[in-house]
Order: sequence, then structure tokens, then C-alpha cells
Amino acid sequence: MPERRPGITDLGNPLPRDIPDLRAAVVYLETAPSRAFDDRRTPRSRIDQRNETFFPHVLAVTVGTLVDFPNNDSTYHNVFSLSKAKRFDLGRYAKGRSQTVRFDTPGIVRVFCDIHSHMSAWVLVFSHPFFATTDPDGRYRIDSVPAGTYSVSAWYEGSTRDTRSVTIPLQGGPLDLDFVVQ
Repeated sequence: MPERRPGITDLGNPLPRDIPDLRAAVVYLETAPSRAFDDRRTPRSRIDQRNETFFPHVLAVTVGTLVDFPNNDSTYHNVFSLSKAKRFDLGRYAKGRSQTVRFDTPGIVRVFCDIHSHMSAWVLVFSHPFFATTDPDGRYRIDSVPAGTYSVSAWYEGSTRDTRSVTIPLQGGPLDLDFVVQ
């Protein structure tokens, strides 16, 4: 059954919006071991648009990842970024449609909707696989880190908030440090 079209009286009433999880942080190795660059896959991820909100609010990917931006709202969206690491403008598209962006340069990309100024998201693009996004309880785990000493950073809402040194004594060891991000 087709969805009801908005009436003239609906135009002044904002849609109920979900609140993005603003607690999500990304923990990552500042420098990567040389074997980290051997992966030749083209990974794929997504940032949904629903209730005039991007989900997830924070997405961490490796260079070359294709990110789909499906529109699950009954209104049009126009996803764009003016970030140095990736500039794009997907144009307006309706519910049920999706556009895709390849993130091919490491860096931080801020994503917006040209139609809904309250919509924003972050895409962190890494040249290695040694990163993790925290879960709703603030936990994370980076697996298969080769033995060595690394600088590990915690990024939150636009900036690196903490950096620590860690030594992984065993090949393929997990990385699990406590950070306080405020």
C-alpha cells in the first residue's frame, strides 16, 4: 500500500526524529604495521537516512570502501560533503533510492543533508584496518594487531581526545585500552 502523501497542515509540523548515538568514538592506531596494506577487497558499508537522521552518526572505514546512503524517509534528501578528504554532492533523491560514494583518501569526512540542516554524520577513512568504533556502552576491541609498540588514539565528535602508547607483545594480539572521552 502506498504511503500517505503529506497534507498542507503537515508542512509546519516537524517529523519525530531519532537521536543519533553521540557517544560513539573511534579508537585507532596512529601508524599501521606494513602488512596492514595487503588487503585488496572493496568493502561496502552504509549510512541510512531515516527520521531525518543519519545512522550511524559515526562510521569508520578503510580506503576504497563504498558507502551507500539509502533514503528511508518520505521526504527527499541531498547528501553532501565539503571535506578535504572527500567532496561530493549526491543531489536530491526520494524514498527507496540510494546513492553510493567511494571513500578513496584517508581523513575525516563530515556529511550533511542540504535540505535538512540538522542532519550530520562523520566518516573516518583509514589506510589500515586497525580501528574500532565503540559500542553503546563505550567498549571496543581491535583484533589481530601485530606485535609492536603503537600510538593509539581516541577520536570523538571532530577531534582526537586522547593518545596513548601501547606495546603488543604477541603476534595477533588484541588491543584493549581504557580511554576517558569528554
